[in-house]
Amino acid sequence: MTAQNQRVLSAAETGFEEAFAATHGKQSDGLGEARRAAMARFEATGLPHRRIEEYHYTDLKAKLRSAFALSAKAEIVAPGAVGEVETQGRLVFVNGRFDAALSNVEALAGKISVSAWAEEMGAEKAEVQAHGAAAFPRADALVDLNTAFVQGGATITVAGGEKLEKALEIVHVAKGEGASFSRIDLVVEAGADVLVLESYQGDSGAYLRNTLTTLEVGDNAKLTWVKLQEEAESATHLASATANLGKGAELSQFLLDAGSGLSRSQFAVAFNGEGSNAALRGVSLLKGDSHADITLSVDHKVPECNSREYFKAIVDDKARSVFQGQILVKPDAQKTDGQMMVQSLLLSESAEVNVKPELEIFADDVQCAHGSTTGEIDEDLLFYLRARGIPEKEARKILILAFLGEVIDELDDERVGPLLTSRISNWLHV
Repeated sequence: MTAQNQRVLSAAETGFEEAFAATHGKQSDGLGEARRAAMARFEATGLPHRRIEEYHYTDLKAKLRSAFALSAKAEIVAPGAVGEVETQGRLVFVNGRFDAALSNVEALAGKISVSAWAEEMGAEKAEVQAHGAAAFPRADALVDLNTAFVQGGATITVAGGEKLEKALEIVHVAKGEGASFSRIDLVVEAGADVLVLESYQGDSGAYLRNTLTTLEVGDNAKLTWVKLQEEAESATHLASATANLGKGAELSQFLLDAGSGLSRSQFAVAFNGEGSNAALRGVSLLKGDSHADITLSVDHKVPECNSREYFKAIVDDKARSVFQGQILVKPDAQKTDGQMMVQSLLLSESAEVNVKPELEIFADDVQCAHGSTTGEIDEDLLFYLRARGIPEKEARKILILAFLGEVIDELDDERVGPLLTSRISNWLHV
C-alpha cells in the first residue's frame, strides 16, 4: 500500500470501527447488510475534515479527539413537560431508544399513528435503514454512522386532513456517557396540519448524539417543526435532517441552538410540488468555547415556490458560530422567491463568526437574495438605557432580547413564541 492510499485513523474513527465490529459486524439479516454497507462507506472516508467543503469550518476529524463507547440502555424519571405549549402526545427516547413507559402514544390514536422500533428490530426494517443514506441529498459520514449504529427510532404519520390544535412532543434524553444514534421519520399526509416540538437534553458528562430525521410534507399540508437543542455543555450534537415538500405544502422550522460544546445541524429541503413554501429560522446562543454549525441547503426543483432563511446568533467568550446556507434554483424552477439573512451579535473580542451564503441560479425569472451582518451591541442604545437608570448588565440583556425577538416574531405560530422567549431568557439569566 502506498503512502498516498494510507489513511491515518483518529481515536474516534478507530473507536467507531471497533465498536461496529463488536456489535453489528456479523449481523446476518437484511438490516445487518444495510449497516455494513453504511460502515464500509464511513471506513472509506472517515470523519469529515476541513478539506471537505461542507465541513471547512467544522473539522470533526480534529474536534472529535476521543472514542465514544456505544451508550447503554438506561432508565430515567419522566422528563418535565414543555409548560408554555399544550401538548397532546409524547414520544420519549433515552440513549437513542424508544421508551414506551415514558411515552404517551395512546393519546394520538385516530389522528397520528406511531410505529416505534429498537435496534433488535427484524429484517423487515432493513429497508428503513438502507433508506438512511439515500434520504440525504449527498454522501455524508454522519448519516452513514447513523445508519450503521442506529439504536431506535419511530415512523410517525399524521393522517390526511387532520388539523391538530395541540402539539406532538418528541423528547430525546441522554443518560450517562457514550454515543447514541436515533432515527425519526415524520409523514404529514395531504391537508394535515401539525406542530411538533422536539427537544434534546442530557446529563453533565461527555456524550455524543447522532440523529437523522426525515420529513415528508404532503400536498397542501402544513408542518411547524420546533427543535430545542439544549444538550449538556460537554456534549456533541450531530443532527441531519431532510424535508420533501409536496404541492402547496408549508414547512415552518425553528431551531434553538443553546446547548452542547460542539454541535452541527445540517438540514436539506427539496421542493417537489409547485406553490409550496418553506420558512427556516433559528437562534444560536453560544458562550465559553462552544462551536455551533448550522448548514442548510434548499433545492428549488419546481416553479412558484418560496423559501426564507432567517438566522441570528449571540456569540460570547471564545465561542464560534458557523452558518452555511445554499439556495439552489434549477432550470424548471421559474418564479422562485428565495431569501436568506444571517445576523450575528458578538459580545467579546475573542468571539468568532463564519458565514457562507450561496446562491446557485439556473432559471431566469426568479427573485433571490442573501445578506449577512455581524456587529456588536450599539453603544448609543446602551447609553440611552443606562441614562434612564437601567444597570449596564440588565441593559445589555434587554438589547439582546430585542435583537433576537425579530426572528421569533417571524414564526407564524402564537403557541411557540412564549416558549422560545422563555428559553432565551433563561439562557441569559434574565
